[in-house]
Amino acid sequence: MASFQRKGLQARILSSEEEEKLKRDQALVSDFKQQKLEKEAQKNWDLFYKRNSTNFFKDRHWTAREFEELRACREQNPLYNTERCKVFQCDLTRDDLLHHIPPESVDAVTLIFVLSAIHPEKMRLVLLNVYKVLKPGRSVLFRDYGLHDHAMLRFKAGSKLGENFYVRQDGTRAYFFTDEFLAQLFVDAGYEEVANEYVFRETVNKKEGLRVPRVFLQSKFQKPPKDPAPPTDCFAEKRSLN
Repeated sequence: MASFQRKGLQARILSSEEEEKLKRDQALVSDFKQQKLEKEAQKNWDLFYKRNSTNFFKDRHWTAREFEELRACREQNPLYNTERCKVFQCDLTRDDLLHHIPPESVDAVTLIFVLSAIHPEKMRLVLLNVYKVLKPGRSVLFRDYGLHDHAMLRFKAGSKLGENFYVRQDGTRAYFFTDEFLAQLFVDAGYEEVANEYVFRETVNKKEGLRVPRVFLQSKFQKPPKDPAPPTDCFAEKRSLN
């Protein structure tokens, strides 16, 4: 297992009150409820999207600004047409992407607020699944919740599922990443680290006079240009047994 020395920005330092809150809220949700949440994960997210289809999601214009690969995909490909694209629904932890996409045919993969909704034990399956369809030398573009984001500190007692892993009142779950954990996760799945840094923002509510700190992790991990033997994964094993 590789070790990493982080450079640049570190995780947000908590106030004494915030540290005390996290120390108090150590009790974990019962195993029975955790198994129920995992079983009902898709249903809970389907309900979330149904409730918030028009009043929650905003256009992510910043993605093209932050990730030059997305600009390149849109501007260097003359066949790009926003009215023609392949859309399908799948569970990245279970459904093999090769059933929908040719191997090593994808120029860029975005995992923007995706992994945080998945149980930490299944995140590796997602990365292995993506690895097979990504072209050698191309990247996974990542942005998600970082450790000590304000959303993490808002959870009430009884919401903790594990280290940096919480459940909302509607049953959806959220994981808050450290740069070390994310780097290890990707490298263990065969990727190379290109960039992996915390992004600090501040949300201001002028009406209520509130300023809250937001912490995200923005990263880029590349599939090696000359692909070595791919990591063994459950999807390949399943196909070989059938």
